[in-house]
Amino acid sequence: MPKRTPLTRPDGEVRELKTEDIKSFGSAGSLPQSLQRKLGVRGPQKAPTKERITIRLSRDVVERFRATGDGWQSRIDAALQDWLKKQKRGSMQ
Repeated sequence: MPKRTPLTRPDGEVRELKTEDIKSFGSAGSLPQSLQRKLGVRGPQKAPTKERITIRLSRDVVERFRATGDGWQSRIDAALQDWLKKQKRGSMQ
């Protein structure tokens, strides 16, 4: 395997890229799954089950849910679903 030329010059600036450099970078498919998800690599939704809305929540609520990691918005949805189940019909106040 031939030695690759550094992408930066001795002064720290990025040198002009050659076709060989770009070919060696690989595709997005070679990235870790967690990074691919963040890039929006996702198939179509089978059946629209959720509605996109804008909602204003307390900062502390958002921070606590975000701190739980990926899927925090789904956990907010689950918490609201649980709250709805506990409410009696007609008494949501």
